[in-house]
Amino acid sequence: MWRNIFNPQNRWVAGVSAFLMLLANGSFTSRLVQAYPLSDGNVLFVASVFLLFTLATTLLLVWLCHGRAAPWVLALYLIASSMAAYFMSTYGTVIDQTMLENTLQTNAAEAGDLFSISMLLYLLVLGVLPAWYVLRRMPRAKGLATELRAKALFSVCLLAGMVLLIVPFTSQYASFFREHKSLRFYANPTYFTYSAIRLASSKIKGSAGPVVVQAVAPDAALHDEPPLHPKELIVLVVGETARADRFALNGYTKPTNPMLGKEDVVSLGNVTSCGTSTAVSVPCMFSLAGRDGFDGDKVNQFENVLDVLKRQGVEILWRDNNSDSKGVALRLPYENFRDPAINPVCDSECRDTGMLVGLEDHIRKHPGKDLLIVLHQMGNHGPAYYKRYPPEFERFTPVCKTNELSKCTDEEINNAYDNAILYTDHFLAQTIALLKKFDSSHETAMLYVSDHGESLGEKGMYLHGAPYVFSPREQTHVASVLWFGKNFDYRTDDLRLVKDYPFTHDDLFCALMLAFEVESGVCTQRTNALKAHFEQQGQTR
Repeated sequence: MWRNIFNPQNRWVAGVSAFLMLLANGSFTSRLVQAYPLSDGNVLFVASVFLLFTLATTLLLVWLCHGRAAPWVLALYLIASSMAAYFMSTYGTVIDQTMLENTLQTNAAEAGDLFSISMLLYLLVLGVLPAWYVLRRMPRAKGLATELRAKALFSVCLLAGMVLLIVPFTSQYASFFREHKSLRFYANPTYFTYSAIRLASSKIKGSAGPVVVQAVAPDAALHDEPPLHPKELIVLVVGETARADRFALNGYTKPTNPMLGKEDVVSLGNVTSCGTSTAVSVPCMFSLAGRDGFDGDKVNQFENVLDVLKRQGVEILWRDNNSDSKGVALRLPYENFRDPAINPVCDSECRDTGMLVGLEDHIRKHPGKDLLIVLHQMGNHGPAYYKRYPPEFERFTPVCKTNELSKCTDEEINNAYDNAILYTDHFLAQTIALLKKFDSSHETAMLYVSDHGESLGEKGMYLHGAPYVFSPREQTHVASVLWFGKNFDYRTDDLRLVKDYPFTHDDLFCALMLAFEVESGVCTQRTNALKAHFEQQGQTR
């Protein structure tokens, strides 16, 4: 019987599982030891947890590997796990559903920014070579009935082993599962398998039949205006990966905002993002659902605020120098400025300032219309921050000139990141200069808000995309800047009263409705709360 249970195929699965736990789980192991220091007498418990996850991985792979496909499944897992190990070890990221969604949406240029020799070594040593060995040497199963019987018996043994590992440390495991949930996110490959199943399930549900877009704010109505009242001209800049604490306007010690500092702007210093990745934050900030009600699988089934404004006659244009609009501009005029044939300001890559070219003509072609122009930046997209700005903006040195951030000093990483902020400062100042040309004929305004922040090595984390439940503030505290022209209904001095108000991406929907004087009951509660804060601050000023 034992020979049947531990048949060659089961032994190979167990061997691959042990290989993955020993060599592809550095992030999991290091965080486990941090949570349970060996010096505090946790040696046996840590060993128990490590063995428990080894058995759990074996149980998972046993039931994924069948017949002639078994070697290919193990080979695929070895390659995928090597990549997961690289990104978790190098950037401290978690391979969850959001990160997998981001991976699917990554274009060639973004993928190129992530490539490195270290990645190639991980892929070769932990993935390709072991996968090649498995494909050449793993024996094939000897019949379906025999294989299933062996799997069932082997699974019983694995489950029994897991129980035996937990029982002596019941109280510590209770703490582990209750207080250290984030540790499980680093278990490779069990957690990314779970995340992949959830992502596949959501894609299957999302593809079931044509999408019928449901209206939101059906009571929306444009406020009556005098015939000669100036029309709104608003530019909304959706930033990329810009932390609030790196704006000199918010007190940062480096002069990252020399141009905006000369303008009459208000920097909102307490804005929180909806997510920690572009794929979540961008559709969420335009949605009425807000962060708590946001469902990425259903977001395209409902109108966003741009759809509502379009219904009220607002002329909208989306220009994109990032990956895409993440579904927000599906029903709107859309221009891809990552294309050098469209963007006239391209060197090593296409620059954000290119999105301003031709906007004067666009504005003049729509006289008598309310206009909203959305500019989606490349901004500070990492890890190759040094590519995000032209050479003349490299003012903070020395600079990290590689995408392998672990090979750079903190100073080099921060300088490269801050130079990219400096270029965003230039881009926003240029945007304001464009709007000033129409200040007499329109109610002009610019709103800049970043989609999410970025970890730059704090707590061993880099980039973004951490699960929101334990995401650091560096990834959720985002930069936001407002500028109003002389005809706009709101004054800059008034906005300074709320510069420290705890805004979130949830407020963008109603902020845009308010800016275009579109009224709806869905915004009553939020606008009343803001007005109350205005009155309170005005009394104490």
